[in-house]
Amino acid sequence: MSMVQAPVPTTTEAGQTPASVAGGRKSRVLTWAKARPWVLLAPGLIILAGLMLWPLVQVFLYSLQDYGLREINTGEPNFIGFENYIEALTNSTLWSVVLPNTVGFAAVAVFTTVALGTLVALLLARLSTLWRTIVSSCIMIAWAMPAVTGTYVWTFIFDADKGIFNAMLLDLGLIDGPVNWFTNQWSFYAIVLLNVVHHGFPFVAVTVLAGLLGVSKEMLEAAALDGAGAWRRFWQIIFPTLRPVFSVVIILSTIWDFKVFAQVYLMPGGSGSNRTVLNLGVWSYVESFGQNRYGFGAALAVLLTLVLIGITIVYIRSLMKEDEL
Repeated sequence: MSMVQAPVPTTTEAGQTPASVAGGRKSRVLTWAKARPWVLLAPGLIILAGLMLWPLVQVFLYSLQDYGLREINTGEPNFIGFENYIEALTNSTLWSVVLPNTVGFAAVAVFTTVALGTLVALLLARLSTLWRTIVSSCIMIAWAMPAVTGTYVWTFIFDADKGIFNAMLLDLGLIDGPVNWFTNQWSFYAIVLLNVVHHGFPFVAVTVLAGLLGVSKEMLEAAALDGAGAWRRFWQIIFPTLRPVFSVVIILSTIWDFKVFAQVYLMPGGSGSNRTVLNLGVWSYVESFGQNRYGFGAALAVLLTLVLIGITIVYIRSLMKEDEL
């Protein structure tokens, strides 16, 4: 009776079996598959790092210095650690003027912009395709207008001597003489609010309109037949459906309105002569280029950047949650 000998597995030159060779090749393929996107993105990431990350690093380094005209002329750094941050956080101007102006204005501007944009979107959704296209094109002109141009237009409207707003109030007998609306903190930011909302609501309107066109008409018709009014249909059908859209426009509007600069700086008194209307972005600019305290201004810019990064993280997390859903 002959013995059957088990086949001896062949080996490669390196002493590996074919199975292990295949496993090694598969591992290398998986490694390359994971690394390939980063290899393709590397040139763009390097360029972005040079154009965006390096200036941020430079601003942070300046914020650690007592950097002024002398340091610019000599080119010698004068590091003082975190003294600029301590001075900023202990400055009464930050807590009594700058922070309330920045946060309060952003909150009111975001609410007003989103509310007005939503109302316009609801109006556009009820129009025919032709009129919807016409009206959408008209309101997008306001969004496409540069912030500088829009600011000068609103400045002219509320000008004390030649503004049409004062002229209208004089004709109606509501005021006895020209009023400078830019000297008062509340009227100043009311004008800035009009400027920002006028510039920002078209984006919200078009974005919400895109979501409204995807809401089931059958659900709205069924709710109307059941006796649900327009207000109830909005909060129980439209709003839950468009919750991801509203989260995006709210967070983006918060980022934009938190770092408003041109709309404040270009208004009369907004460049620093009226200290009661300063916000965080304008205060950083005034301290840097008005007082030649570039280190202190850089520290304020870093604080504003940290706040915006925090808002951006919330925005990204909200997007990731919506993707998971």
